[in-house]
Amino acid sequence: MAAWLLGIKTLKIQPYHLPTLGPQDVKVRIKALGICGSDVHHFKVKKLSTMRCANFIVKKPMVIGHECAGIIEEVGSEVKSLEVGDRVALEPGISCGHCSLCKAGSYNLCPEMRFFGSPPTNGSLAHKVVHPAKLCYKLPDNVSLEEGAMCEPLSVGVHACRRANVGPETNVMIMGSGPIGLVTLLAARAFGAPRIIITDVDVQRLSIARNLGADETAKVSTDIEDVDTDVGKIQNAMGSGIDVSFDCVGFDKTMSTALNATRPGGKVCLIGLAKTEMTVALTPAAAREVDVIGIFRYRSTWPLCIEFLRSGKIDVKPLITHRFGFTQKEIEDAFEISAQGGNAIKVMFNL
Repeated sequence: MAAWLLGIKTLKIQPYHLPTLGPQDVKVRIKALGICGSDVHHFKVKKLSTMRCANFIVKKPMVIGHECAGIIEEVGSEVKSLEVGDRVALEPGISCGHCSLCKAGSYNLCPEMRFFGSPPTNGSLAHKVVHPAKLCYKLPDNVSLEEGAMCEPLSVGVHACRRANVGPETNVMIMGSGPIGLVTLLAARAFGAPRIIITDVDVQRLSIARNLGADETAKVSTDIEDVDTDVGKIQNAMGSGIDVSFDCVGFDKTMSTALNATRPGGKVCLIGLAKTEMTVALTPAAAREVDVIGIFRYRSTWPLCIEFLRSGKIDVKPLITHRFGFTQKEIEDAFEISAQGGNAIKVMFNL
């Protein structure tokens, strides 16, 4: 059985016929799965023509979900690295493996990527899935299945910190205290960032960020006319130059603020994909040699994420605010709570 997105705000638990187990595949019983902002976006749109996230459009019924972990139930004939009973975190994207991008190591950019719950590929909010063994990572005994599922959102923050070369001399600013902003905060600290400021329009989210280790927080406006005021507020709170800014929202306002707040020669990473197109003043940023870095998902991050969790260098457990089982009512309630935002950070299913 699996949770199918059938239409606007219409999720139904229905039968799901698994693909055949290949020689290099494993069958995994899913035990923990988190709701992602992209899942919510597909769920809560107001008309069929906008059942999309970035360039991915839902055109037919689809199993939703991709942040997951579970237990191996069956292994393919050529699988040597995993055994029945192993607890694993699943990396949800299957790249082609033979294009120039895959061969160069940038497999997250593969044009043939098949990604759980990204149209038209079915996701993993299901009792069981079949997945390549090489994309299933064994969890240490002290890392729970819920934490294993959190490797997926954490990977976004880890990949962004790698792309921006965050280290012990990097002062970091993060726009947005939603789930991705918060995992980016945790990742930046694990990478050694000595000072981190995080912004949001919601004081409740800023309080959570402070509890997770942000050095400073700044409540900002949604009004594009307030960019200069917010930049001054952020820079004063940082107290020194901002080396790297992460925009975990993706609006004109947040990107404009990030570009203006970052020091000359610094970097701005665009993680949030709220808008397909933005209008921002790039020329002044270019004149200050501020680099703009794109972030799309992640690559080769699961081993490091698992080590951060195993060692205790990162603790994702406080991010899990709500838990649900796998019944029709519970999946509907879970998505409604996640869509409302508020104090819901990560909503987790226990199957």
